[in-house]
Amino acid sequence: MTLSSRPTAVRPWVVLLGLLALAANLRASLAGYPPLLETVRAELGTSAGVAGLVQAGAVLMMGVGSFAGPAVGARFGRERALGGAVGLVALGGVLRGIPALASLIGGSLVVGAGIGLAGVLLSGVVKEHLESRAGAATGGYVVSMMVGATVASAVAVPLSVALGGWSWSLAVWAVPALVAVAVWTPIARRIPVPERTGQRSLLPWRDPFTRLTACYQAGTSVMFYGWLTWLAPYYEGQGWSPTQAGLLLAVWSVTQIPAALFAPALAERRRRWRFWASLTLACGLLGTVGAAALPMPPVLGPWVWAVLMGIGVGAGFPLGLTVIAWRTPDGAASAATSGFALGVGYTAAGLAPLLMGVLIDLTRSYPAAIAVLLAAGALQAFAIVRIGDRPATP
Repeated sequence: MTLSSRPTAVRPWVVLLGLLALAANLRASLAGYPPLLETVRAELGTSAGVAGLVQAGAVLMMGVGSFAGPAVGARFGRERALGGAVGLVALGGVLRGIPALASLIGGSLVVGAGIGLAGVLLSGVVKEHLESRAGAATGGYVVSMMVGATVASAVAVPLSVALGGWSWSLAVWAVPALVAVAVWTPIARRIPVPERTGQRSLLPWRDPFTRLTACYQAGTSVMFYGWLTWLAPYYEGQGWSPTQAGLLLAVWSVTQIPAALFAPALAERRRRWRFWASLTLACGLLGTVGAAALPMPPVLGPWVWAVLMGIGVGAGFPLGLTVIAWRTPDGAASAATSGFALGVGYTAAGLAPLLMGVLIDLTRSYPAAIAVLLAAGALQAFAIVRIGDRPATP
């Protein structure tokens, strides 16, 4: 694996292990909320729109963190700033341990800001230290994110029962975040902070490729966070128990793991990015249409839809980051491009759970809300066609 252009005593595989530890915390805090959403609504007396606002606020703050990520990384060094970003995730988890709507929303905002910052910084660190295997490294840390999300969604309800309340179930995810920061800190300290040149700290929004990646990330992020928030409540509305719906969400998350691991690596082998991005998006759209048209199919049940949707969103996010890594010249440019793309994507995704909740309240059903996800898939398809398979940046 290619070492950084900066002098460093840290081996690439050590950097990768540290990134995997940090990345495990970048979806767990968010994934632990949807299985508890109906319980939170009942205990706090909130509407579906307000319940969606909790997740929407977190994702919108992810957008804010993404936009700020390149500047923060340039100021403090991407590696050191990355540890601080995951520290924010831990702080937000602690705040969500207070069983009140204000602390739930406030803690979710802090969690979102930390995740947004970390996502951009991760992209730059991969480009800087693991450039020759950017696709595999990106898939690896996204898989780590998904493992954290899968565990969080599967154990959210049992933890709530065992610990005595939904707030404790949310707060528990501060612990692994703090452990990951402790693991990463000595690694980051061995990497020198680059001189502040002031170059490439601005978001390259004028670049056509950057705008297309923003459209792509908006589409895949809306589909991910829309289903992350409303898949479990949707099937609770079909008569499933919260535990069953939580397990369905866990299956959706588990399916994302092989998709995230293998799709970028397969695309990297022959630079067939458009083929793999199109194939996996088609799976996601098929699962979404199936869940809307036939929520409870015979024999296989909704599990087949969850698997197909999981393939789509599981591969979508790392494929978007991989194509950025291929076509940017260095870590600073990669962080700037991903900062804009993720910022736009998370802003769109942050509005989606709220919009879906409002539509559910207004129509007292889910079809209009699911139509939001189909529109997002269409936007992602447009970006895939336009990005194509142009050669990677040397």
